Amino acid sequence: MTVRIKICGITNKEDALAAAHLGADALGFVFAASPRKVSAESAREIIKALPPFVKTVGVFVDEDPERVSSIAALGGLDILQLHGSESVDYCSSFDHRVIKAVRMQSRDELKNLSKYVDVVDGLLLDTYVPNKSGGTGITFDWQLAVEARRYGRIILAGGLNPENVAAAISMVKPYAVDASSGLERSPGVKDHEKMAQFIREATEAARQ
Repeated sequence: MTVRIKICGITNKEDALAAAHLGADALGFVFAASPRKVSAESAREIIKALPPFVKTVGVFVDEDPERVSSIAALGGLDILQLHGSESVDYCSSFDHRVIKAVRMQSRDELKNLSKYVDVVDGLLLDTYVPNKSGGTGITFDWQLAVEARRYGRIILAGGLNPENVAAAISMVKPYAVDASSGLERSPGVKDHEKMAQFIREATEAARQ
């Protein structure tokens, strides 16, 4: 089994290059309100320094679509991650590949996934916390993620860290895993040893 690895909340070149060197498949840049928010100009400079074949993902929350397209073009983003209440029509309005994030609170969210099946390239499942769009550091019931696999490629997020990623992969068998706050020394600043351990644990678990 192959499981892709995305490191999200990248804010600086040092962390981005370290994540790429350690084997991350994709890096996430947050353009919504967050301690990890970056400007399009900063993201562009970081992305220009990355080696080839590392995908770049822009995270947006209920943003004006014209601004999303503008930032994506300026930053050179490969993929858009829509982390708010974006509609099916909204998700299908971009030329870029799209990941739709859904915050999982209960089994009711599973019904919500079905409408995106033919529209987006992947479904990112995160933890529901009131008034927080992501970066919560809290896990949700992974059994919901197991059931969600019937709707397409599942990217598992929400409280993943070096200590629990192997168990998450073993249970869910996702297309990809996504970590942010669980790999930090402080908000927006990555702990390189945690990133290395996370990638080692994820890679080994995927081989099982």
